[in-house]
Amino acid sequence: MDFDSIVVGAGVVGLAIARTLALSGRSVLVLERHRFIGQETSSRNSEVIHAGIYYPQGSLKARLCVRGKEMLYSYCDTHRVAYKRLGKLIVAIGDHQNAALEAIYHKGMANGVEDLEYIDKERLLEMEPALHATKGILSPSTGIINSHDLMLAYQGDLESAGGTIALSSPVLGGRIVDGGFELSVGGEEQVDISCRELINSAGLGAQTLSSSITGIPAESVPPLYLSRGCYFSLSGKSPFSRLIYPLPNNEGLGVHLTLDQAGAARFGPDTEWVNTIDYTVDPSRREAFYHSIKEYYPEINCNALQPSYAGIRPKVVGPGLAAGDFVIQGHNSHGIKGFVALYGIESPGLTASMAIGEHVLQYVE
Repeated sequence: MDFDSIVVGAGVVGLAIARTLALSGRSVLVLERHRFIGQETSSRNSEVIHAGIYYPQGSLKARLCVRGKEMLYSYCDTHRVAYKRLGKLIVAIGDHQNAALEAIYHKGMANGVEDLEYIDKERLLEMEPALHATKGILSPSTGIINSHDLMLAYQGDLESAGGTIALSSPVLGGRIVDGGFELSVGGEEQVDISCRELINSAGLGAQTLSSSITGIPAESVPPLYLSRGCYFSLSGKSPFSRLIYPLPNNEGLGVHLTLDQAGAARFGPDTEWVNTIDYTVDPSRREAFYHSIKEYYPEINCNALQPSYAGIRPKVVGPGLAAGDFVIQGHNSHGIKGFVALYGIESPGLTASMAIGEHVLQYVE
């Protein structure tokens, strides 16, 4: 075999996995179809370090987020990756939402997020004078991170451990062979590369990749649903010093306020189910954003909202259904030794990235 392990996809999760495998002593190659690392979901998100509050108890999202958060903060400290532990307020805008807020509190505590604190209306106003809310939950361990700096740090560790990243190298197809896998890789010239272990971390292309490898059972590949989320930036100084989240709705966590490393505010993401990957932000969506934001920030000026960017969430569950969990398949799921496939790696994938790498290493070992 040319390599012990090949990881397909150089997003934040693929790089974290590749780093972990390389540090375990394996020879590792990362194949990325784009010209740069992290060009899709990894660079088009809120850049939030999540605490692990919302996810069903015992789910992969809950376990890997809580574990990954602690690993990530420690890693950022030792590798000089920019982050800010700003804290997050999840807020109820009236007494009719108190029961739902309480349910979120208990879900977070059950997941091991033990630093949550109820905040009454008076203290909310002291903390965030521009906020309209009657009650809130403070999550002090929620933060923001520079995702590109994080990916560069993962890449540096990978390469220091002997790993390699091949950019502009799309996987055209492959097959299972004796002792591993053989992949046909495009680029300036097509080559065949073999490995003992194959990790499918291709994000939006994960289903297509698995389907292109002869011998992978078709029934093991879940469906892919594309959920576009748009963001609008706020002109001028941010009225808030923390992240502000309304209560979740049927489509996700709602249009919330996040901050970047410079303190600028942005709102999003919303939810729009699409059939193709399209990162266009329609300015006409501003009106819907305005009405959602106005519930917890009454002084919002609609004209201060400017189209910013959009991302696509790779979901395994379609519209109108409860959010799906991460799908991480090893030998027990599809019967193929050495093959690990990751599907539906959306939020909190960035937060959980190091824990996902740890999890994948356990699968291949």
